[in-house]
Formats: sequence, structure tokens, C-alpha cells
Amino acid sequence: MANEVKIDSIQTLNDYYGFEHLNPMITVGHYKGNPEPGETTYHFGVYALYIKETKGCRLNYGLTQYDFDEMTVTSFAPGQKVTSVVEAGIEQPRWTVLAFHPDFLARTELGRKMSAYGYFSYNSSEALHLSKDEVELLGAVLSLIEKEMRHAIDRHSRTIIVSHIEVFLDYCLRFYERQFYTREIINTTMVEKFNALLDDYIKTDIQEKGLPTVAYFADRLNLSAGCFGELIIRFNHETRNL
Repeated sequence: MANEVKIDSIQTLNDYYGFEHLNPMITVGHYKGNPEPGETTYHFGVYALYIKETKGCRLNYGLTQYDFDEMTVTSFAPGQKVTSVVEAGIEQPRWTVLAFHPDFLARTELGRKMSAYGYFSYNSSEALHLSKDEVELLGAVLSLIEKEMRHAIDRHSRTIIVSHIEVFLDYCLRFYERQFYTREIINTTMVEKFNALLDDYIKTDIQEKGLPTVAYFADRLNLSAGCFGELIIRFNHETRNL
């Protein structure tokens, strides 16, 4: 039976992993521990983006299982949960996390545009895979956030940190788009499968069940609804530009 951990505040996250607590609304933590083997289910009440630098655990997100590769980013939003499986006898995990409370973004432009970062709703199997240069770039942005967190708090502190968070999220968005493009062949195959599913549905189920939903096709393609929707939008855009 998995342990249950509620990460509903930055204080809770810092205390759980032993990170230095510098700000009640945001943290950048570097983990090099040696956790006990087993399953732990985490319930998130904060935004959290993990840069995984080594293999060392497996994630179960809903019914989807994901084996971490080196240099990946997984993202979680408030209200989501994930089960981490740490296996005995493998290299201890090493990762960095950027986590921030949703209240930190209140009345900011970033808070109003968080829905634009659709990767928070992706399945773990759709994690972002990074090159070495991309990891170094994200690390440089995190260093700026950490330096500002250690700076004496003044009226500019929150604005500067939120700006750095936005840069970090925008880079992740760019890298996700790069990942979509480099997987063009896979995406094309997915679209072909979607077309086959759609044809079959029209022939057999549409009169009885009515129009199908995005979730119907996403489930059969083993994608999240968000990722499937972006795939179709991207394909339609590229088709119109041919």
C-alpha cells in the first residue's frame, strides 16, 4: 500500500525533502537523497516542475506508467496526484524542483495566463525530454530565482521572481514544441490512427452514441486530452500551410 503525502504548501514540500525554507510561496530544491524503496502517492496543492537528472524511480499517473529517462521534466498542478515507485538496487535519484504556490501568482499577468501552459495537464508519459544545453539553460534560470530568493525582500522581489518563473515556463513551452516537431513521424502515425478510429466510430457507433468526445480518442491513443488536442490543432495548422 502506497504512502500518502499531501504537498499543499511550500513549507510542507521543503520539510518533507529537507530543503532550505527561504520563502513561503516558492522554492528551488536540489535532491540527492537515498529514499526507501516503495510506493508513495503525492497529492499536489502547489505547482511543481521536476528536472530529473538520473534514473531512479518510476511514476504512475492515473493508469499510465512512465519510466524516467535522464534529463526529463515532469510538471504537476494543484489538484493532481502522482505515485512514485522507488525500486531497490538502482541508482539513487537526483533531481531539481521548482515549486510555487498558486497564490504567489495572484493579480499577476502570469497568473492569468497559466492555462497557456498546457503541459501541466499532460500525462507523465508525455514528459519533456531535454538536451544537455536545454538542461543548462533551465538551470541558469533557476539560479536567478535562487539568487533573488536570497536577496533582501523589497517591493521588487515578487515581480522579479514571477518574471523568472514565466521565463522558465516559456522555455519549457518552447522545448515541448521542439519535442512535438522532432516527433513528427510519431505524430503523423497518431493522426493516422485517429482517422482510422474516427472512420470506425462513424461506421459503427455514431447513430447509437452520438458524436464522440476528445477524451474518447485520447484514451484510445494513450494520450491526455490536452496533448491530443494540441496534436490535432498542430496537424490542422500544418495541413492548411501545405
